[in-house]
Amino acid sequence: MATAGKSARNPRPAGEPVLLTSRDNRWLKEFRVALRGGLPTESGFVGVEGVRLVEEALRSGCRIHAVLFSESGERHHERLSSFIDRPEMAFPVLRTTDRLFEGLADTEHPQGVAALVHPRETSFDDFVRAPDSACAPLLVVLAGVQDPGNVGTILRTAAAFGATGAVTVASGISGTANPFSPKALRASAGAALHLPILAGMSLSILFAQLKVAGVRTLASSVHEPRNGEQPLLAPWEVDWCQPVALLVGNEGAGLPEEVERSADARIRIPMASGVESLNAAAAAAVVFYEAARQRNSVPASGIQSPVRSQPPK
Repeated sequence: MATAGKSARNPRPAGEPVLLTSRDNRWLKEFRVALRGGLPTESGFVGVEGVRLVEEALRSGCRIHAVLFSESGERHHERLSSFIDRPEMAFPVLRTTDRLFEGLADTEHPQGVAALVHPRETSFDDFVRAPDSACAPLLVVLAGVQDPGNVGTILRTAAAFGATGAVTVASGISGTANPFSPKALRASAGAALHLPILAGMSLSILFAQLKVAGVRTLASSVHEPRNGEQPLLAPWEVDWCQPVALLVGNEGAGLPEEVERSADARIRIPMASGVESLNAAAAAAVVFYEAARQRNSVPASGIQSPVRSQPPK
């Protein structure tokens, strides 16, 4: 059985890396669990696959456990060399056969490069603190979004329009898909490795902590307001330059009504008659576009709430 041996433990193996030729090699087992199994390793590393995602992982500043090339995937080494060939990069660069790489990859036509990455860790205090580049925290809460492709797409959209963090929680009986699963990471195009994410929080605890932190909670709604309830807001009727957390619910059922009522306000996108709703990812894109429009056009100082009765010109 060929193993990486001493070379796999050194930051920069001398010469050509040892070719891993046994599917029982410990490195290949870790990659198989993280990629094909979609689970974190015992040390908490997740798998990313494909040259673009590996490049994003290397750019993200997240801790890298190892990078693996297949024999044909070596063609991507030059593109990644500025990251993996630096002496200070303390992780092994490994090689295996095309056949063994295909056996651990999650994609149908693998590109022959993968990495084990430890997602960035963040505290709640850091999570609700806006970076210097933003006027206020803009958070997305995924509550019962079960499809990993939707989770990744929402995270990619939120990051593209200036969100400063994300949370995944359960909602009713529906859990939220792991944002660091291989499918979710591909759908996020690596955004999940750059965006501060709190995964698996309790929704009730999250509501309480956001309230104490002065973050307004907005529930995306598919339900008509009852008598005496506040009307639903359109996206342009919200002041997105204040600390805000947008709750996005299950793809089919949305958010439970009790969750909506626990939020500070409810929001819905006005649509043409005959159209019931948008899917979760499309709705998030519309809402976050309006948030970006306001946050990019209004200075952080002297923020004024938009006029409720006027849509954006």
